Amino acid sequence: MNKTTVSTLIAATLLAAGFSASVSAHQAGDIIVRAGAVVVAPNESSDDVAGNGEFQISNNTQLGLNFGYMLTDNFGVELLAATPFSHDVSLAGIGKIAETKHLPPTLVAQYYFGNAQSTLRPYVGVGVNYTNFFDNEFTNDLNGALTDLSMSTSWGLAAQVGLDYQVNKNWLVNASVWYAQISTDVEFKLGGKPVTIETDINPWVYMVSVGYTF
Repeated sequence: MNKTTVSTLIAATLLAAGFSASVSAHQAGDIIVRAGAVVVAPNESSDDVAGNGEFQISNNTQLGLNFGYMLTDNFGVELLAATPFSHDVSLAGIGKIAETKHLPPTLVAQYYFGNAQSTLRPYVGVGVNYTNFFDNEFTNDLNGALTDLSMSTSWGLAAQVGLDYQVNKNWLVNASVWYAQISTDVEFKLGGKPVTIETDINPWVYMVSVGYTF
């Protein structure tokens, strides 16, 4: 999943909308549940790690879930959740040295364009992300030189753009892109000496899903 794939899906949805009759879409009081594939693609940067450059962090795809509530026909709130993401952590010239998992629940306030009769509902959102890292472990401890890996939790801003296409009264398809500020202190011991590496992960998050409106 990448930006091109999401753009293609959005374009296809727009084209389909042009050949579809109008159906009732989101309106005040609606609860929207979406489920699909979500990709976290880190845009990482960090302090230098013992002369080996910055951390490199892999992409990961999981089951994404989000839960929305329409406060009015145009304003809503949404919570993004997912099964835990797993990432490989590497260094140039060494390769993979560690693994980590995280959960990044994100809450946003949204504005939906159009009205309750619009089949197509583009939207934007802004809010806050909380990320908790766990199961942090070295997979290559450099012959015992690396020990005691931990990563601090993160709070940061988040923003999204998305598009819902209402197939019928209850079912919809969705594509959305998120950006989240995620920063963590990576702490470990190198040769018995404590080290802290400030690391920005700041991922792009891509999701395609099917939704149901209650």
